Amino acid sequence: MSDSAPNSLERLQHRLVYEFKLPALLECAITHPSYLQDHPTVTESNQRLEFLGDAVLQLILTDTLYNLFPGDREGSLSKRRSALSKGLFLSGLAKEIGLDACLRLSASEEMSAGRTRPSTLEDAFEALVGAIYLDSDLTMTRRIVLSLYGSLPDRLDSTQPSENPKGQLQEIVQPKHGNNALHYAVTHVSGEDHAREYEARVFLNDELLGSGRGMSKKSAEEAAAREALLKFQP
Repeated sequence: MSDSAPNSLERLQHRLVYEFKLPALLECAITHPSYLQDHPTVTESNQRLEFLGDAVLQLILTDTLYNLFPGDREGSLSKRRSALSKGLFLSGLAKEIGLDACLRLSASEEMSAGRTRPSTLEDAFEALVGAIYLDSDLTMTRRIVLSLYGSLPDRLDSTQPSENPKGQLQEIVQPKHGNNALHYAVTHVSGEDHAREYEARVFLNDELLGSGRGMSKKSAEEAAAREALLKFQP
């Protein structure tokens, strides 16, 4: 176990309302591949559990959404499932349950902010689902996963793209930085007169928050704002 793991793992299991019968499965789920470089006696990372957990999570979400939205066709159900299983969403869930504090990383990965990297957190969350499945069964795993998600309709509402991304970004920034901290700049224009493409960037004072492209200055700025909003997601 990592130096900070024991207490973190206790808190994690408390959050899951589940105690592992085989603690080695939980240890494996939090072991990033880089950890093996510094610890030759550890022979397995969480990659295999991630593979399994991804499939289990997809099944749980598919079954639940199928029953929750009986009027939806396949395409709509697929979009809903994708919104609830995409990397950024899963990394947010991982942070909610304190999984980031439990990760076992190499020293170099720790130094390069690996503990907060969305892809690392996504993989660990899927591995955790796989570990719970192996330690229990599908019924228990389903109960735990759905308790972590809470209301799926509410979660889905929170994943919907903003109709006014510039306004939403302004609402987030204004309380701390004031009304004039955000500014947009068109950095590139290409294409013929009838098919212009604009590239815009949005800055918080001097800090670049996001960039985007569009067929008009407005759509490019909105795309930049959507990218910037990702920085403020949990």
